[in-house]
Amino acid sequence: MKTRISNIVKETRLMDSKSYNDLSPKMKKAIKEIYKSIENEQKDILTKFDGAIEKVTVSYNIKKEDIHKYFDKEVNEQLGV
Repeated sequence: MKTRISNIVKETRLMDSKSYNDLSPKMKKAIKEIYKSIENEQKDILTKFDGAIEKVTVSYNIKKEDIHKYFDKEVNEQLGV
C-alpha cells in the first residue's frame, strides 16, 4: 500500500491542528498549496517539497523561515512533543 501526502493529511487531520489554525489566512493558503503540490508525489518528495516551499514563498511573499517554523510546530504537535 502506497502512502500519499493526501492520506497523511486526512489521517492525522493536519488542517485541523492548533498549529494550522493559528496561521494567518495567507499562510493557510500557502500551506494548502504546498500540500497540494506534493500530494501525488511518489519519488523524490524532498525535492518536490523544497520546490513547493520556494514557489509559495515567492507567490505569497512569505519568508521561508516562517514556513519551516510552521512545519516544525506541526510535526511536534502531531508527535505530542
